[in-house]
Amino acid sequence: MQRRTLAFWAMAALASLIATAQAAEPIKIGFLVKQAEEPWFQDEWRFAEQAAKEKGFTLVKIGIPNGEKMMAAIDNLAAQKVQGFVICAPDVKLGAAVARAARRHKLKVMSVDDQLVDGAGKPIADIPHMGISGYEIGKQVGQGMVEEIKARGWNLAEVGALRIAFDQLPTARERTQGALDALKAAGLPAANLVDAPQAKTDTESAFNAANIAFTKNAKFKRWVAFGLNDEAVLGAVRAAEGRGLKQDAMLGIGIGGSQTALNEFSKPTPTAFFGTVLISPKRHGYETALNVYQWVAENKAPAALTLTNGILMTRKNQAEVRKTMGL
Repeated sequence: MQRRTLAFWAMAALASLIATAQAAEPIKIGFLVKQAEEPWFQDEWRFAEQAAKEKGFTLVKIGIPNGEKMMAAIDNLAAQKVQGFVICAPDVKLGAAVARAARRHKLKVMSVDDQLVDGAGKPIADIPHMGISGYEIGKQVGQGMVEEIKARGWNLAEVGALRIAFDQLPTARERTQGALDALKAAGLPAANLVDAPQAKTDTESAFNAANIAFTKNAKFKRWVAFGLNDEAVLGAVRAAEGRGLKQDAMLGIGIGGSQTALNEFSKPTPTAFFGTVLISPKRHGYETALNVYQWVAENKAPAALTLTNGILMTRKNQAEVRKTMGL
């Protein structure tokens, strides 16, 4: 009996030591983004690093430009003993694959920017998400354009509306639809809409798409341009400049408030890149990383859905707006 008692207490002590050791394991959080070279994702990572520094966890950052690298990255996180991760996937339809990989490795996962969907195209409810109200932010873009068109005295019926399209991404569709609806409500004829599908969400692809659109629609002498992000609009602006359409005949408003926009605002002579709806990379980087950390450390799950909004930032009000957004 005494031996059994000693064995019992020895096992209990060992279990306690194991539990203590596991509790003391350093917390590691992954942060996977689809286009690591883009300024928006660089900013997200920077603010996630701030959260890591403040809370004392390790942040593992990996770029995932395609599905194959995404799956390899999740395996990599597991090998590094990461306990949870934030992800902006290269394709939202990979949601089921992300969910399976997270379950297999027992990792907590939260999506950011683009909400993951299942095989039927429905959002995956058990993966918390922080995103942007794409349609409302798009409406802000359109309304900003309408106000500036009025200020310039343009006739909206004679203006071409260039939609830099990336319709395979739901967020992109929502943003451009919001902008288009605001323009139509102000009187833009449906026939004045020109779609310019881009192959990727970067400036070069937008430039190529806009060039083709301008060639086919030379009848318009004045243009507005909108798209998924700042890079899309900048591509359109650069294509317009190549055709002699400068600030007095072209008006572009982007989304993101990225370094791309700030670089345009800093030029001595204003360009056709009029403004950008600034969305907060701090919330999307800092808060999501913090949410996953608290989920791991305190078993406090994030809200199922959090949507953020933005503020129209122009060359004139950029300092004030950035201060308001904590930048």
